[in-house]
Amino acid sequence: MSDAIETGDSGTDYGHYEAGQESAQLDQLHQVQGSEADAQSQYGVYEADHHADESTGYEHGTHVEFDQGPAVHYEADDYTNYSHSASEDDHVFAAEGSESAHQAQFSQLDALEQRLDAAFAQGTILETGGGAGAAEIGPASS
Repeated sequence: MSDAIETGDSGTDYGHYEAGQESAQLDQLHQVQGSEADAQSQYGVYEADHHADESTGYEHGTHVEFDQGPAVHYEADDYTNYSHSASEDDHVFAAEGSESAHQAQFSQLDALEQRLDAAFAQGTILETGGGAGAAEIGPASS
């Protein structure tokens, strides 16, 4: 609101006088988002063994005995010894493994809203007469 107040009789000019209401608003928004993910896997040892063993034995013998005495004596032996053995074994070893996974997400939102209201009044120059004795009216608050 702005008005000029003048009086034509005495030549006094009151200048301009303004009064009103101001308002301001502050909006502030802060947003943070993030995420993380990780995975891990671990596996053990696999082992396989095979063993084989074989053994063969062969013996052959002959025994001959002869006597010539009061009576004739004759003896003959023939023998064979055969042996065979075999063994076989298998060994398997397997260890287990493990897996793990992790995932996280976050979000943050900060909002600030503030209203500022201020009343003001402002005056300019007050002149009386022909310019001598000028006075100022400063800002006033209500």
